[in-house]
Amino acid sequence: MSGTAEHDPDAGREPAFRPPAGACDAHFHVFGPAEHYPYAGELRYRPPYAPLDAYMALARRIGFERFVFVQPSAYGLDNSCMLDAMRQIGTGRCRGIVDMDETVTSRETMREWHRLGVRGVRVNVSPIQPVTPGLADKMRPRIRRLGALMQEFGWHLDFLTPGWLIRELLPDLRALPIDFSVAHLGLFPAKDGPDQPGFLEFLDLVRGGRCWVKLTGIYRMSTTAEFADVAPMARALIATAPNRIIWGSDYPHLSFHDKVGSIQLFNMLAQWAPDEATRRRILVDNPQALFGFDG
Repeated sequence: MSGTAEHDPDAGREPAFRPPAGACDAHFHVFGPAEHYPYAGELRYRPPYAPLDAYMALARRIGFERFVFVQPSAYGLDNSCMLDAMRQIGTGRCRGIVDMDETVTSRETMREWHRLGVRGVRVNVSPIQPVTPGLADKMRPRIRRLGALMQEFGWHLDFLTPGWLIRELLPDLRALPIDFSVAHLGLFPAKDGPDQPGFLEFLDLVRGGRCWVKLTGIYRMSTTAEFADVAPMARALIATAPNRIIWGSDYPHLSFHDKVGSIQLFNMLAQWAPDEATRRRILVDNPQALFGFDG
């Protein structure tokens, strides 16, 4: 089966530049037929049907050659849809970020996932989670457990949380003995600009050398047309640590899938990083280093 959302926000739009050989989409999701891959529990969003062949058609249109699948929250801890898609692509060209219960998942299972290309575990809190006293304290034991386990397997942690929570977790992130990534530019409100206190502290974290930042999901933090308010924050991150920034489409944009296009988002990178050498770092060199693709 093929096909995805009925409305294509990228209709008539072309990529602003051709990415270099080995370019990587470092954050996207796939959703298969519901009868084969049932959703888990209460959904935060209703996923669009977005199978692997629909995503690969988009990837060819833009020019991506490497791929990092990320487990979506809609499937909970059942990673089978993503892992089946990874098997089709092969470990030479893809990697994956799973979700799991580290107190239950066996090391044998993790070793099998590693052979498939898994290289990290998500720590995923809803982007619209309001400020919740005590939530960071509840998360800290798990972050410590996962940090030790990731060190054992040579994997990294992938955080997606609202900006206020990233700020509360900064001491824990600094203490991690492993590399970790933060999605959606940390999800700090774009309307508050790059000088907001939490974001300035986040920039210091990125300078520290273990944190990687994903230029993803900007429509979740923006309040302006064409995401203009995100540009100063994206440029600040790129200027601070160009060797720690990666890009991902966040396809299929979930609850925004009929409003936001992947090519539209890709073209933002041409504005934030107008020089070819910086874009090569973001699209090729940095994901190659983080995810262990062959040079």
